[in-house]
Amino acid sequence: MRFEEQRELMVQEQIISRGITDEKVLDAMRKVERHLFVPEHSRYNAYQDFPIPIGEGQTISQPYIIALMIELLELKSSDKVLEIGTGSGYQTALLAEMADTVCSIERIASLARKARDLLNKLNYENIYIKVSDGTKGWGNTYPSIKEFDAIIISAGAPKIPEKLVEQLANNGRMILPYGNRFSQILTRLTKRGNDIDREEFGGCIFVPLIGKYGWTY
Repeated sequence: MRFEEQRELMVQEQIISRGITDEKVLDAMRKVERHLFVPEHSRYNAYQDFPIPIGEGQTISQPYIIALMIELLELKSSDKVLEIGTGSGYQTALLAEMADTVCSIERIASLARKARDLLNKLNYENIYIKVSDGTKGWGNTYPSIKEFDAIIISAGAPKIPEKLVEQLANNGRMILPYGNRFSQILTRLTKRGNDIDREEFGGCIFVPLIGKYGWTY
């Protein structure tokens, strides 16, 4: 079976069948070639319903959980998005298909380099990647964005990273796995002035969010 056919089956059987309805999310997942973002020896599994190791103790999440997290962000084409955990760059590419600008932070230099090289090769011009502690936020790196319309955290946090909340625009949305090292609750925060609305969307398991405002090693 060709990758294009596998990708369509993924969308139909893993994404739509589980209730994802945002056409922008579905279009992005049909377009972005997931097999390019996994190690070559794992490409035969690229469109299967489970996470795949990408090296350095990290994984690319299962397609459904990525689709769910992005749908919960309720992205608009004008949005500026901050991604914590570039990983292989797959989710980064999906976000770039839907938003104006994606700023992505990866703490592991080798993963950041591979993702940047691949995304450049695929001609994405609205993605910016830096190697840093993602729990501290984007900072003064180019492009100079002080507040983001959406923030997505692709690692389990032991607490809400306040530095990231500070960088969320009014009416901005943050999605993150929140809990302990071994299980988390998928949580959406919406900033409304000085208040934060919080919603929960079920259990999940992610690698730990490492950093000053996350887990220590």
